[in-house]
Amino acid sequence: MPEVTATKPVSISAKQARHLALAGQGFETPDAGKPVDRRRIMKMIRKTNMLQIDSVNVLSRAHYMPVFSRLGIYDRDLLDQLSWGTAKQRKLFEYWGHEASLIPVEDYPLYRWRMEDALNGQGMWGGIARTAREHPEFVSSLLQHLEREGPTASSELHDEPREGGSQWWGWTKTKAAMEFLFWSGQVMARKRRGSFEREYDLPHRIIGSMAHEALLPRDVAQRALIAKGIVAMGVATIADLRKYFRLPTEDAKARVAEMVENGDLLPASVEGWTQPAFIASDAKIRRRSSPTALMVPFDPVMWERDRVERIFGFNYRIEIYTPAEKRQYGYYVLPFMLDGDFVARVDLKADRQAKVLRVFSVHAEGGRDNDIVASALHRHLCQLAVFLGLDDVVVTEMNPFSIRLAAQKGSI
Repeated sequence: MPEVTATKPVSISAKQARHLALAGQGFETPDAGKPVDRRRIMKMIRKTNMLQIDSVNVLSRAHYMPVFSRLGIYDRDLLDQLSWGTAKQRKLFEYWGHEASLIPVEDYPLYRWRMEDALNGQGMWGGIARTAREHPEFVSSLLQHLEREGPTASSELHDEPREGGSQWWGWTKTKAAMEFLFWSGQVMARKRRGSFEREYDLPHRIIGSMAHEALLPRDVAQRALIAKGIVAMGVATIADLRKYFRLPTEDAKARVAEMVENGDLLPASVEGWTQPAFIASDAKIRRRSSPTALMVPFDPVMWERDRVERIFGFNYRIEIYTPAEKRQYGYYVLPFMLDGDFVARVDLKADRQAKVLRVFSVHAEGGRDNDIVASALHRHLCQLAVFLGLDDVVVTEMNPFSIRLAAQKGSI
């Protein structure tokens, strides 16, 4: 394997690294006079390469929010059409990108190697691989059912009791078998139902002839993913690139070395970073991006805690899975960025019955004028309320900054 640092590294300041990271993620100033249509949404998604899906719905389903963070208020039905619409409308498919993700259909060939790994029992959670290995006839019967009957959810299929009465993560054998078929690319999600359960069908019925295209060589597909990833991240370490697409460690190292050798990646030395970094060969080092935005924990910018701290000096930890008494900031906490700096974090809930956006807690990071931060945050909370179809923003006054926020004038 060639050395990835053989070329003299490009020097990048901490400020430049931040600008590169944000510009690569598709942030732009929302333009009230420019409608957010399907074309603009897809352009944004192609910059991040995917939208992560998550079942948490205390505020909004996670995949809707990165579009809002970058483009402002838009019609969520447009994203639904791109994700689950008719054959003509659909531009995205669901698969394992970073985690479960909505990915542009044209990138389907770049993930086939992962499907092949799963087909061979590799790269999956242990319970899924075990079910496929121990019950091949049962797995085949589910695939045959889909071929005959069409779109089906796991809950609609007959299931057998778990041997020994236990369940892996509470999953039935049918659920685990369907997950294997999904992971190995033999079935695809036609849509997510209201309960967020997948409705499965055969790939060619969803993405057409793309499902039957020839398999790309593993290294070719992975280099293509890394090429997309470095543009999306602006500047990144090998670990950053690996984690963005969940690439196997040794594969990521080999692909980066190959791309440095052929000139697609340039080594970079970033101020304050201890690990070697890389940029695209055509990267515009002087790009500028200083957005103001609320970001959910599942936004690509927030995916990796160490990268967030390295680039923004912001220590963020998702606390959804932390016991309530041990949480520092709240259950569903959104970082708030002002002009490219994280300046506050806010714990939010969409109270759909009362039609209000509830701010349970809010904390300023310090170093900025709190009145300016409170004013900007209030404006964005009002925009978020409109986006979610809510009528008001209600702030719980629990510290001096929350009192400042509650006192902000203006309505939605």
